[in-house]
Amino acid sequence: MSVMLTEKAASEVKKIITEQQLAPETVLRVGVAGGGCSGFSYSLGFDTAFDPAADTLKEQHGVRVVVDKKSDLFLDGTTLDFHEGIDKRGFTFNNPNAKKSCGCGSSFQA
Repeated sequence: MSVMLTEKAASEVKKIITEQQLAPETVLRVGVAGGGCSGFSYSLGFDTAFDPAADTLKEQHGVRVVVDKKSDLFLDGTTLDFHEGIDKRGFTFNNPNAKKSCGCGSSFQA
């Protein structure tokens, strides 16, 4: 699988699933969509279904992570982490395929 989830990110995902009382079959869906100021933007959300023909599923640190095969090409080697600090708090993408990214860090160019 192209996306690796850190233990800190997995812990935060599990916390959100518990707090929002999401279904036991909930997966973390990570993807890429066209748009954003640099050409592509990251998508991150929860889903209860996946298509084995179109998606890749892997469990990491107790979290089931799903990436669609189109996004997999752009996310190969990406690490999803969770940052919590005085300046900002949230999930961060460290994508070695991003040639350029915008100031907000939510879009990139491959």
